[in-house]
This record gives sequence, structure tokens and C-alpha cells, in this order.
Amino acid sequence: MTRSQSPTDDPSILRDTLAGIDALLLDFDGPVCSVFAGFPAPVVADQLREVLHEGMHGPLPTDIEKTVDPFEVFKYAALLGTYEARFLEAALTAHEVEAVKTAQPTPGAIEAIRKWHNSGRPIAIVSNNSTIAIEAYLSLQDTSSGISIFGRDSFDPEDLKPNPKRVLDAISLLGIQNDQCVLVGDSVSDVLAANAAGVKCIAYANRPHKTKDLLDAGPSCIITDMRSIVKSIG
Repeated sequence: MTRSQSPTDDPSILRDTLAGIDALLLDFDGPVCSVFAGFPAPVVADQLREVLHEGMHGPLPTDIEKTVDPFEVFKYAALLGTYEARFLEAALTAHEVEAVKTAQPTPGAIEAIRKWHNSGRPIAIVSNNSTIAIEAYLSLQDTSSGISIFGRDSFDPEDLKPNPKRVLDAISLLGIQNDQCVLVGDSVSDVLAANAAGVKCIAYANRPHKTKDLLDAGPSCIITDMRSIVKSIG
């Protein structure tokens, strides 16, 4: 059976994926929480577009005018120049910090973090979201101790996943071999980043329509509930 043929929510495959793993890497938005649950992403995208319009950057391309993804607006700003990239990244960070105040915790996520940490093994969050916002959320959840954070810390969108840069940074800092790490992520870019870094990947299909694309990207296994990881942590 190939990785892309792995059945969804197979507990034996999940246990095999986690067997011998020394470091757990988690994407943030999805596996840990729904960042924009209370501050919708389309609203953030609108506000970032407004920043560009106020800076006399318009009309914007049709796809950028219509996107509901703030990161797409940020990536477009980077094409306009360094100043625009810096300004939009700062605005995106500010919105993320505000959004995490009303972020919806993913069922099982905090329990999985604490159980893994209590096992004495390293854990890190590797995310395209800003480091500042991740730190703020974990502080609100009273679970920041012992977690390394590798979030967005530059205005260069080329550093974002699927670029494996931050996954590799995490592996290097934690001092763990690639094949002894697993990344849990809910997007194709997470799977691609994990594969490029040579680490296992547990794809978290938090919405049914994601399942096929995630499987096609080639994860080690796929789950639909983070609580299954809690049950499989040895």
C-alpha cells in the first residue's frame, strides 16, 4: 500500500506512524486551533486589501480582489516590493494576534500537546502563522511551557510552507533525526513541506472536502480527529 493509498482514520497505521517518533511537530491553524473562528479570514483579507488600496495599489488583480485567504493578499503584496511586503506582513500579524483571542481550540489538540510533553519528548509548532500570534494563543491556553515555536518571522512569503525551511529549522534545533519526526498538518502545503524535509506526515482532514487532495499529496496517514492522536501516544 502506498502512502497516498493510506485509508482514513486507520488506528493501526496511525500507531505505526507514531512508533519510534521522538519529536512531534504541529501546524498551528487547524491541528491546534481554528485561528479565524471569531475573526473570519475573509474579513482579514478585506482589511489587507484596504491597506493596499489606501497605498494607491489598485485596481488589484481579479483573483486577489476575490480571494478570502489573507495569505494570498500578503503574497501579492510581496510582488509589489519590499516595503509593501513588510507593511502587509505587519498588518497580517496584528490581525492574527487579535484573532487568536477568539480562536476555537481543536478538540484533542491541547490534550495531545500536554500528553506528548509529559512523555519527555520534544514538541514544536511549525506554522505559516506569526510566531507572536502563536505565543499569544498558547499563553491564553496556559500551555506554552516546553513548546518550541517556528512561526512566520519574516516578510518573505517564499519562506512559508510548502517550503520546508521551518520544518528543517525545527529538526535542527531539536536535535532529532528527520525520520524520527512527524508533522501534523491540515493542508497540502504541510504534506509537501514534510515530504521535502524527509519527515513523516499525519494529514489532518478537518473538512471532508480536503481528504482527497491530502491523500494525493502523499502523507504517512490521514486522520479526521485530533483526539485519535491522544489515544495513540505511547
